[in-house]
Amino acid sequence: MWLKRISILNYKNLEQVELDFSRKMNCIIGKNGMGKTNLMDAVYYLSFCKSATNSVDSQNIRHGQDFFVLQGFYETDGGEPEELYCGLKARQKKKFKRNKKEYSRFSDHIGLIPLVLVSPSDSLLIAGGSEERRKFMDMVISQYDRGYLDALIRYNKAVSQRNTLLKSEVEPDEELMSVWEEMMASSGEIVYAGRKAFIDEFIPIFQSYYSYISQDQECVSLAYQSCASQGDLLAQIQQNRQKDRVMGFSLKGVHKDDLIMKIGDFPIKREGSQGQNKTYLIALKLAQFEFLKRTGSRTTPLVLLDDIFDKLDASRVEQIVKVVAGDSFGQIFITDTNRDHLDKILRKIEGDYKLFEVDNGIVSERKEDL
Repeated sequence: MWLKRISILNYKNLEQVELDFSRKMNCIIGKNGMGKTNLMDAVYYLSFCKSATNSVDSQNIRHGQDFFVLQGFYETDGGEPEELYCGLKARQKKKFKRNKKEYSRFSDHIGLIPLVLVSPSDSLLIAGGSEERRKFMDMVISQYDRGYLDALIRYNKAVSQRNTLLKSEVEPDEELMSVWEEMMASSGEIVYAGRKAFIDEFIPIFQSYYSYISQDQECVSLAYQSCASQGDLLAQIQQNRQKDRVMGFSLKGVHKDDLIMKIGDFPIKREGSQGQNKTYLIALKLAQFEFLKRTGSRTTPLVLLDDIFDKLDASRVEQIVKVVAGDSFGQIFITDTNRDHLDKILRKIEGDYKLFEVDNGIVSERKEDL
């Protein structure tokens, strides 16, 4: 899959943007705060029906305006055209269309345009709470397994409803509580199985990328932790009901799952340097790309690399450049404030590329020789 052209109106600080992209490499340069990340976020939005940086849709409308519109014109790996449209007016429900036909559920769109984003906010995967790591798993699996996404939606609804009953001042209805607990357990088992299968296959891919980028300087590991591995999930939820009633929320379930990230024998969150943490995160995302390419629709994902070279030494930058410039990757979007990094990548690209400059929300293509 590749994005041939994008049209943007009033998205964040981008007033009006019309761009034709390269099938291989698209480099976006500009100072911080000019709108590079906003351009990347518009591409991300067309894949996931939401922003990667602000979940409140109305706040993504350009200041002083009352709507935004995003349009993407794609071509599949088989050469078929795909047209996507997203429009949002203030105080109205957003509309998302594929080939001029509106989706009834946004979740039906997830996976059509697989995409991997690497950005500074990925640091939360290591430094943040377990929710960030669950979101990472869910984002990957949902792009190739529709049954998983449906089960996750059902599970989250069941947890929310059970928590409402747990907070009630009067004793919850036993039958209603059982209904939500059974839905938690049945859908939770599907989520657990999906996450376990994913991680089991994902770990060696991730470790291979880390080893390549670090040139075997460190050993890293990744492990999946879930209470669902400890026995019958429904029994655990039911046995914990009284304790949950005291706390006012559900303590057992796959909404408490986590990924254990280590360098050597110690948590990378505690022991990893800035460069090691960055290498770990980039290896996770490159493995995500390879995993998505192998699974689901076998569609080559788009890759968005937003300001990824900060905190990395020259040798690790060089290894990453070799990877992304290789034939296994499809269309790539990369931003940087440092022109030298982009020039190094472009010199290694065999084939076409485009270079864009962003200045105060205005995006222009630069025509020049390296």
